[in-house]
Amino acid sequence: MNGKWTTADGAPLFGLLAEFADVDALIEGAEKVRDAGYTKWDAHTPFPVHGLDDAMGIRHTKLSYLVFAAGVFGVFAGLGLQWWTNTVDYSLILSGKPFFALPANIPVLFEVMVLFAAAAAFVGMLAFNNLPLWYHSLFKSRRFLRATNDRFFISIEARDPKFDPRATRALLESLRGAAVEEVEE
Repeated sequence: MNGKWTTADGAPLFGLLAEFADVDALIEGAEKVRDAGYTKWDAHTPFPVHGLDDAMGIRHTKLSYLVFAAGVFGVFAGLGLQWWTNTVDYSLILSGKPFFALPANIPVLFEVMVLFAAAAAFVGMLAFNNLPLWYHSLFKSRRFLRATNDRFFISIEARDPKFDPRATRALLESLRGAAVEEVEE
C-alpha cells in the first residue's frame, strides 16, 4: 500500500489500468510509458508479444549470471567433496591406484554442476519475479479478466515515484487505449 493516493471511493489506490484492443496499440503505449520515465509498471497480454520487451525497455536478466556462478560453485563443491572423501576421510588403496584421479570424478562433477545450476535457476526465477504471489490487486478489476483472453493492458502502480493520478491518467488516456480505470489495493 502506498498510503498516499486513494480512489474516488476513498480506498487505497493500487494504480491505473489501461486497456488496449490490439498489439500495435499496446506496443505504442508501452513505448510512451517507458519514455515518460515510469519504473513501476507492467504490460499484460494473453500471449507472448514479439517486441514488447524492447518497447518496455526491459534489460537483460541477471539470472544467467546467477546460474553460471552456481554451476561453477557446484563443480568446486563436488570436486572438494570427492577429494576429501577419497584422500582424507576414507582413503583406500585399490590395486595401486592413486587416492584421487580427476577423470574418474568428472561424471559426478558434471551432475553436481547441473544440480546446483538448476536449483539456482529455479530459486532465482522465483526471487527475481517476486513469486509466489498469491494475490494481486489487478485481480479485482473486471476488465482485467480479459487479459487471458483477448485484451492487452498496461498497469502503472501508485508507488511509482513519478505517479500522479491526474498526470498518469492523462498519459494513459492519450494512448490508443479503449479504457482507463483506477484499481484499488
